[in-house]
Amino acid sequence: MKHKMLKSVAVLGTVGLASLLLVACGSKNNKSASSGDGKNLTVYVEKQYEKYVKKAAEAFEKESGTKVTIKTGDQLKGLENLSLDNQSGKAPDVMMSPYDRVGSLGSDGQLSEVKLDKGSMTDDTTKALVTTKGKTYGAPAVIETLVMYYNKDLVSKAPTTFAELEELAKDSKYAFANENGKTTAFLADWTNFYYAYGLLAGNGGYVFGKNGTDPKDIGLANDGSIKGIEYAKSWYEKWPKGMQDTKGAANLIQTQFQSGKTAAIIEGPWKAASFKEAKVNYGVATIPTLPNGKNYQTFGGGKAWVIPAGSKNAKTAQKFVNFLTSTDQQKAFYDATNEVPANTEARKYAEGKNDELTSAVIKQFQSAQPMPNISEMSTVWDPAASMLFDAVSGKKDAKTAANDAVKLIKDTINQKAISNLVKNKTD
Repeated sequence: MKHKMLKSVAVLGTVGLASLLLVACGSKNNKSASSGDGKNLTVYVEKQYEKYVKKAAEAFEKESGTKVTIKTGDQLKGLENLSLDNQSGKAPDVMMSPYDRVGSLGSDGQLSEVKLDKGSMTDDTTKALVTTKGKTYGAPAVIETLVMYYNKDLVSKAPTTFAELEELAKDSKYAFANENGKTTAFLADWTNFYYAYGLLAGNGGYVFGKNGTDPKDIGLANDGSIKGIEYAKSWYEKWPKGMQDTKGAANLIQTQFQSGKTAAIIEGPWKAASFKEAKVNYGVATIPTLPNGKNYQTFGGGKAWVIPAGSKNAKTAQKFVNFLTSTDQQKAFYDATNEVPANTEARKYAEGKNDELTSAVIKQFQSAQPMPNISEMSTVWDPAASMLFDAVSGKKDAKTAANDAVKLIKDTINQKAISNLVKNKTD
């Protein structure tokens, strides 16, 4: 889920610092892990997945003779505790992790390498999400992207271009009651970098070069990024002042959409349940094409199955991960959770269910960009958010805001590199 992903970013640095204690001995953990392989596995998942994992575990036990014990708890807390759990021998054998955590935890020595089974039917995008510096630390389980929700009572069909959204904004029925000349026809939380990235990327912007692997090449101040930021600003000139509230904008968007005052919004799959509960007659579609005719290139997200470095049953854990990512199990996972499978064959099965949300996520994912999973990504979020706010609020022009953000990111990366160098020397 988006909010959990963003929270994970916030704690990334803390986990990384704690993890440095194990970096030097990460390989030792992996060796010792495999030496205890037996017929028992411990799996740690969130409560919402317990029912599915229980059935999967029963099937795996019949097939392999391995007893699977299931523990439940908060996903991110489990990952935050991984450093200590690996050291103490309390780490589970298999866990789930958001993609944005896999690379950094793997690089810090907290995860064992994972071999992607042919039966997992992994595509290039999801493989990139679990791979860093040539090493794979997770097996893709589910995919996620932002999509467009639209109110079927207000528009007869889903807008397909931003030009259509601009036309909707001219309709007086979407006028914001408290502010003259402002519209809520279309809303998006573009001071949040996670939401705005597709706008920048669709214009040629990027975070790091070489497909997100080169932190020395930051593309947030290139011509494409600036063009995307300037387009976002043109909408903020149309929107109520509350859209500039970085903490309150999300609530304003949801309230306006649920009260039937907004025709279309950009949101994630995690919002569907609340819209359904609010009895909104909504549809789901891909995000409209940009003014340049190109796709809105969102971050590709989701979750992966991972094997902690402290697992005492790493070989058996690998077999269970292969089992969980097989086509049959991925189909079962979708039936149990309605989360879109990473397995491409199971994804076709999910699409065949003719669920609007599922279909939109799958189609949007085709143009999604893998979120950089190198540790330097943790330095991006706050400066990028400030960049967007400063530009759309008029505090700075787009170019200045972007250049300032890039400078801050570079400075932070360099400071961390120096700090790690000093620490390694003292150790």
